[in-house]
Amino acid sequence: MARREPLNREKVLDAALELADKEGLQGLAMRRLAKKLGVEAMSLYNHVSNKADILDGIAERVFGQVERPDPALTWQEQVREVALSMYRVFGRHPVVPLALVTDRSNPTSVRALEPLDALVGALFQAGFDDVGTWRALGAVNSLVFGSLLLSTGGFTGDPGVHAGEQGVSAYIREMDPVRLPHFSRLLRSTRQGVDLEADFTQALDMLIHGLAAEAERSRNRT
Repeated sequence: MARREPLNREKVLDAALELADKEGLQGLAMRRLAKKLGVEAMSLYNHVSNKADILDGIAERVFGQVERPDPALTWQEQVREVALSMYRVFGRHPVVPLALVTDRSNPTSVRALEPLDALVGALFQAGFDDVGTWRALGAVNSLVFGSLLLSTGGFTGDPGVHAGEQGVSAYIREMDPVRLPHFSRLLRSTRQGVDLEADFTQALDMLIHGLAAEAERSRNRT
C-alpha cells in the first residue's frame, strides 16, 4: 500500500483552489475540502486557520500568477501588461475576484501585492502624484473587475460566456425599437457573440490613452 505524503499548507491550498474553481465559494467547505484530501476536517486546522485564511491563501496563489512587467517598458506598456495579465488570470479563477469584491478575502502578503505594486510604480512613472495615482489605480481595477463581472455572469458563470449573452434574445423579443432605438440597434448588432478579451483590451487601451492625457495635465499643473 502506497504511503500517503504528509499534508501541508501548500497541498491544502492547491486542493482548495481546485475545489473552489469547480464548486464556487459556496462549495468550498471544510468538510468537502477534507474529503477531497482524504483526511478528517479537524486535521486541516493544523495548516489553515479558517475559511477566510484559505481564501486569502488561494487569492495569494492566483495573484502570484500575474505576470510582472518589464521595468524597461514605457509606463503605458507596463500598465497594459499587468492589467491584461490580471484579467486573464482572474478569468481562469473567478472565485478569487468574487471573494475580493465581497470582502471575503483581503490578502496582504508581499506575493499578493507585488502585481499591484508594479502597477502603482508604473503610474508614478507616468507622473501622477499620490492622489492621482490612487485614482488611476482605481480606474484600472474598476475596468479589470468590471469586465470580469460582465464576462463571468457575476463571477459565478462560465468565464467564456458574456453575462448578458444568454439574455440578449429575450431583450430583443421584448424591446420596442421605436422607443429604445439605440439600445435595440446595439443588441441586434452584437447578438452573434462578442470577443471578450478583445473588448477588454480595447477598453484598456482607451483607458490608458485617457490616463496619459491626465498625466500630462498633471505635470503641466506642477
